[in-house]
Amino acid sequence: MEITLLVQATDECFSVIEKARRHAIDVLNTATLLTSETRSVEERKLQALLKGAVQARASSQQFLSTFLILMAFWCLLSGKFDIFHLSLGCICSLVIAYLSHDLLFANVRVGDARLIIQRFIAYMPWHLYQIAISNVHVAKLVLSPRMPIEPNVFRFKTKLESDMSWMALATSITLTPGTITIDIEDSGEFVVHALDKKLAADLNAGEMEDKIAHIFMESDHIYIQDALDMARVFGAMK
Repeated sequence: MEITLLVQATDECFSVIEKARRHAIDVLNTATLLTSETRSVEERKLQALLKGAVQARASSQQFLSTFLILMAFWCLLSGKFDIFHLSLGCICSLVIAYLSHDLLFANVRVGDARLIIQRFIAYMPWHLYQIAISNVHVAKLVLSPRMPIEPNVFRFKTKLESDMSWMALATSITLTPGTITIDIEDSGEFVVHALDKKLAADLNAGEMEDKIAHIFMESDHIYIQDALDMARVFGAMK
């Protein structure tokens, strides 16, 4: 009888221990789940905070870059450097930069506007050279006794993607003597007037389009220089 009671008591003890073990496991699983969820929430909050900080920094860079570019153009075009005109230019540049700074750098893919500015500055001497040689060519056409002018309107589909790069290409075409951008269709098709076939052929060669694509890092145009520039950016981020 005593042995039977002892066996029953032992079984009950083991049963209580097993229940306690299962309860402890359930508590640990719940604690782990809560800890994981809390950690996930904290990580999401941290990621959102970091993303907001990066976006704020990029926005500040875009605003400052836009303001400096506008102010430089103001000084270049006005040619007046007294306090009144500089103050007026500063106010106008600040207002315009505040309203439209996200347009100039709308296609910045890594958040570093400095690359866009550096490439744009490097592009300017090349474009000025194209303007110079086009001026010489147009002067030859106009001054030639035969006047070998063959005006024509042609279309080409650009590989560029953003509105800003379209605008930069259209402006570059119009600034180059002998060619004028007439229209840009929604599909990215340019309508251009050229003074003769040579100017049209030079434009169709696509060098200017590639230069603009390089400035704005368009995805359809892959350059070794892009990889080198990105390596410096990612190195600085580390």
